[in-house]
Amino acid sequence: MQVLYQVEITETIADADAVKILVSRLDQTPRLFTYLIYFLTEIARYAEKAANLKASKHLATVEDKNVNTKLAGNNVLWSILENHSYRQALHDYKFGFDDTDDLVRKMYEALITTESYKQYIQQQSRDIKNEKDILSFIFTDIILPDEDFISHIEEYFTNWDDDAEILVPLMSAVLQKPSAISLQDMPDAEKKTFAKELLQTVISKRDYVTELIKARLKNWDPERIAVLDMILMKMGVCEFLYFPTIPPKVTINEYIDLAKDYSTAQSGHFVNGILDGIHKDLVTQDKIHKTEFKSKKARL
Repeated sequence: MQVLYQVEITETIADADAVKILVSRLDQTPRLFTYLIYFLTEIARYAEKAANLKASKHLATVEDKNVNTKLAGNNVLWSILENHSYRQALHDYKFGFDDTDDLVRKMYEALITTESYKQYIQQQSRDIKNEKDILSFIFTDIILPDEDFISHIEEYFTNWDDDAEILVPLMSAVLQKPSAISLQDMPDAEKKTFAKELLQTVISKRDYVTELIKARLKNWDPERIAVLDMILMKMGVCEFLYFPTIPPKVTINEYIDLAKDYSTAQSGHFVNGILDGIHKDLVTQDKIHKTEFKSKKARL
């Protein structure tokens, strides 16, 4: 959607270049997720750094010399740090933002005042559930609500608003099974292939699908319709016609949601009406052939 919007408003991007832009955008997702993991691990590891800083004071107190470093030795934390895929991603991306240290320190200091942290360090054993829970707490209750962190992440990652919805729950999965981290396969090959095919199809079939949309606009002036609405409808029509395994209902619902989230307040209702009408026209004309559904009906 974003690449098609960029193509539409610039009018100077070649079709082949549009695919290159898409691939570049897809590569931003694992980079962002790697950084989220990195930031979480930096806060946990700061426990040891804080202990060293306090112990090295000229007039260090007994309390300064006995800072609890249990968090820095968290078993789940080290499973992540030793994961080959994560280590390779860190090597490839080479994070080094100037303001990270201050932000990490601020969040660590906020963390150690919480009851969850105090309960964690009071437990002598390293129960795996508690190890996971404290890292989850840092991510969901310390990192994500912090306005400075959100400003920081938005500054360096333009895809945060788009990817946060899928990456936040994915972090929970990583903490449950850190050995399963596979950042080099994110997003997976199937999703990348689908994205490329949909982009290329919308570009190559844009004239044809635009005419189908215009036929359904009736009293609407195509020139006055929001650019993003037109793009979403073109994508939806292409899914109707050229992606036989995607149910039409799924297509319509997805583009209604995208219109609501990214376009105007009225766009969801508008896109719904146009796509539903075009779908009915195409069914009447026997132009929609969903192979997966036909095989299911045959089995019934």
